[in-house]
Amino acid sequence: MSVAAKAISRPVATSLLMLGAVLAGLSALVLLPKATVPSIDFPVISISATMPGGSPETMAASVATPLERRLGQIAGVTEMTSSSSLGSTRISLQFDLDRNIDGAQRDIQAAIAAARADLPAALRNNPTFRTSNPSEVPVAIIALFSQRLSSGQLFEIAANVLQQKFAQLEGVGQVSVGGSALPAVRVELDAPSLFEHGVSLEDVRAALAAANFNGPKGAIDEGDRRLTLYANDQSRRAADYQGLVVAYRNGAAVKLRDVAEIVDSVEDLRNYGMSNGRTAVQVQIFRQPGANFIDVVDRVKALMTPLGAALPADVEMRLVQDRTLTIRSSLNEIGLTLLITILLAVFIVYLSLKSVRATIAPSVCVPVSLIGAVGAMYLLGYSLNNLSLMALTIATGFIVDDAIVVVENVIRRVESGEPPRSAALNGANEVAPTIVSMSLSLLAVFLPILFMGGIVGRLMREFAMTLSVAILVSLVLSLTATPMLCSCVLREQSGPPSFFLARWSERGFAALQRAYVRKLDIALRRPRVTLGVLLAAIALNFYLFDLVPKGFFPIQDSGRMRGAIVADQSVSFPVMKEKLEQFVAIIEADSDVASATGTIGGGFGPGGAINVADLLVTLKPLGERKATANEIMARLRPKFARVSGANLFLQSVQDIRMGGRTSNALFQYTLLCDDLDALRRYAPRIVEELRRGGALLDVSSDQQDKGLRREVVIDRAKAARLDVTTSAIDNTLYDAFGQRQVSTIYEPLNQYHVVMEAAPRFRETLESLDELYIGGRVGAATRAFSPRDPTSLSNAINVVASPMVPFSSFARFGDDVTPLQVNHHGHFAAITISFNLGEGKSLRDAEDAIRDAMTKVGAPATLQGVFAGTATGYRDALANQPLMIAAALAAVYIVLGVLYESFLHPLTIISTLPSAGVGAFLALLGCGAELSIIAMIGVLLLIGIVKKNAIILVDFALDAERRLGMSSDEAIRAACVTRFRPILITTLVALFGALPLALGSGEGAEMRRPLGVAIVGGLLVSQILTLYTTPVVFLYIDRLRFGLGSLRDATRGGGGGARP
Repeated sequence: MSVAAKAISRPVATSLLMLGAVLAGLSALVLLPKATVPSIDFPVISISATMPGGSPETMAASVATPLERRLGQIAGVTEMTSSSSLGSTRISLQFDLDRNIDGAQRDIQAAIAAARADLPAALRNNPTFRTSNPSEVPVAIIALFSQRLSSGQLFEIAANVLQQKFAQLEGVGQVSVGGSALPAVRVELDAPSLFEHGVSLEDVRAALAAANFNGPKGAIDEGDRRLTLYANDQSRRAADYQGLVVAYRNGAAVKLRDVAEIVDSVEDLRNYGMSNGRTAVQVQIFRQPGANFIDVVDRVKALMTPLGAALPADVEMRLVQDRTLTIRSSLNEIGLTLLITILLAVFIVYLSLKSVRATIAPSVCVPVSLIGAVGAMYLLGYSLNNLSLMALTIATGFIVDDAIVVVENVIRRVESGEPPRSAALNGANEVAPTIVSMSLSLLAVFLPILFMGGIVGRLMREFAMTLSVAILVSLVLSLTATPMLCSCVLREQSGPPSFFLARWSERGFAALQRAYVRKLDIALRRPRVTLGVLLAAIALNFYLFDLVPKGFFPIQDSGRMRGAIVADQSVSFPVMKEKLEQFVAIIEADSDVASATGTIGGGFGPGGAINVADLLVTLKPLGERKATANEIMARLRPKFARVSGANLFLQSVQDIRMGGRTSNALFQYTLLCDDLDALRRYAPRIVEELRRGGALLDVSSDQQDKGLRREVVIDRAKAARLDVTTSAIDNTLYDAFGQRQVSTIYEPLNQYHVVMEAAPRFRETLESLDELYIGGRVGAATRAFSPRDPTSLSNAINVVASPMVPFSSFARFGDDVTPLQVNHHGHFAAITISFNLGEGKSLRDAEDAIRDAMTKVGAPATLQGVFAGTATGYRDALANQPLMIAAALAAVYIVLGVLYESFLHPLTIISTLPSAGVGAFLALLGCGAELSIIAMIGVLLLIGIVKKNAIILVDFALDAERRLGMSSDEAIRAACVTRFRPILITTLVALFGALPLALGSGEGAEMRRPLGVAIVGGLLVSQILTLYTTPVVFLYIDRLRFGLGSLRDATRGGGGGARP
């Protein structure tokens, strides 16, 4: 008994099994996590090392290079970049997607230990590492505002309360606080007063350290009680330091207030944050690798309510950045697209089958198959995202195809007078081999994707598996539920359809069929012309493939933009703050912008540099704004140009981003050279040439080698005569200009610091160095108080006046330029060029533009360049595209060869594909779309869709030859005439299923549109051509098969006659 017979004989069991699949799928639908794309978190580990005072060149040579030598030997490293700035080095290691992150961390720990001997002794602490991606954008940003509290007090609330609470949430990774710094007691020293009292900066530092101590004091046992000792050794507020004695001169105490102004302030004055035009402290929340965006943000929102109630009444806490808004909207849009696709498919089926009863089976099988696939997605650990929902949308056409083939065959038998039950059984059995062939050969298309590695394989595997599962569920339902439903609901036709749409569609199909038969006879009479058209289509494929622009993934309008304000490398903090406010005002004045959040001194990017500010811009939802993100950036650029002394580079935040570095634009190209001077000389010329070219927008580089520095050139002989050591000179400069933390204040919730520095009027002028003095004999004064050595207390207060020596007596001052940052890519010095694509430009155009620019500036052969970050995915995808098509064709040929037990018949089916390729490429060119990974998946899907029509024809023709004894000409003509309706129906269903994707305009439409465009274009052209080329190729192949068989028989006969 066949599977269809069992299903027909047991309708209740079949129905309940379908119901069980639906219930399981609906349960999975609720439990499935939601995201924009499948989880593809790159294993990125950041290593950090700090050596206060180390110049960028020193950090690069003595810290970054030894570490890179060891880290570069770790297996699985795909990209290693480093950035060294004043006092710090950060190295980012990106690993292969298959690399176990825990094993990578162990290897990094071993590499750091091995490199420790090569690191400088001044590097007091070992380098640290953590799993994070510097290019990651926060999933949520919370801003704190207050009219009464200072930014330092807001920062304290954020660091002590909010940061700790949010970090404890499941799925939350790093939580950082920006926009200010922790409260501190700042001692702002007055240089003339110090000289007047004969007190050096080191005297003050030692006194401050001694005045603030928190050590064990013990306890006293008195009789039956025990008393713990306590002392007021902690000075917590600025007022507590006013009367601090820093030295005795001429028997009189010199108090701190005599030589300095003491204020309650913050540790670092060079931090600033703003949001929605107001000064704000920001809490930036990042997710853990693999954590679900929506779940993390939902937990953050749920915690905000009780935390907000516990804050001071004057503090306003607001969620200013929510990355999940577009994710939710995008999923709603693709869900609506899926629903429209199902309704369109059912409507087309009704028009084609002319009966409501006949439409029931496909209408039931489509949702059951899709919901069943959702259940399988849950078991496979997938998420509900754009790609998986796109797979379900496309699967609708395939599911309907299988059901239509069965239903149409059953209806044809019913119309010829066969009882519905018998027609359902015989009709299903008759087309079962065809459905199996179509489904298995369609699954073969996805085999190359399933076994593909890298980011493309990781992304598209979920798409391919979801679609494959839906096809398998559809195959089972087509052989069981569809014939069962046909046997139950179909009735013998008593006359023509009564509904006018059904009558209209019937007349339309009949007219189309008559026109097709006339043209088919012409094509069969002139097979060489028809074959010539096919050969021309094959040649045109190669030409169009080379012509169509190539890309990686479509650039999305995610509703979020990331920006970097880059000012002159010598800009001061107050000026940079003014530039940030000007740019934010311009952005927020745009009618399509919802909010803008910015920071200086560390924020969403690498941070730290005063001449760089970070911005995150949230646009209004698509339904509330009139322009796309690219259009908004284009109209803002002229306004940005009016701000002198700084440039703002904006880029649209993408869901799919590669690389472990931040940049000023979406794409990066890294210049490498073993000659650092040549690299620094030619990189600016290349950047300038690219800006003039016009193909690329927002061109910039991370070259930061024009910072200004004030050199203190020490005359060592004079310094020695004056008993001044270089360590005393360095310490004095650090005391005056380094925001030096000289003491720690311990509080129950956190630790705070006492910061000493020269008063603002001395920090803001170069002449202040002329007013700076140092103790001539620093012996006792430079021995700062140490909490570990209580005996040093006697040295904390200097009672002996040392001669005050002006810096000008042993040093001269000069100006020079210095790099603010030194970058490496791999083991080479590197400068990375960032850019966005111009309107209508592709990454191939960018590659050509960069190559031309390097040629025009005469760059030496030693200066090489490579794409970095997201652009590396483009290079890999470009190399893999022909291989993907070839692998899919090979897999389909092998499966069809096995099914037909023939080397030749699969060629008939594959011959339908060139016309589909022509249509897809022409559609992409006409719509200005790139042949991206998504469009390439559309081309692969076309292989599965178009060949199904050829399978229907070939199966019918071969069966007619075997059963009815028809000639090949008669059999293929009969197949074309008889199967015209199901072929046309399946094509229309697939076309209308892809149409909502091609015409979509909601959130995430940029990701879906290339898939729909490729499928619609391919189906339109292939439907016109393959109905004529397939029968001609079948005849040629059939004749070749008979010719080869006759030759084989003749050879065997000749061989037999020769034998004795």
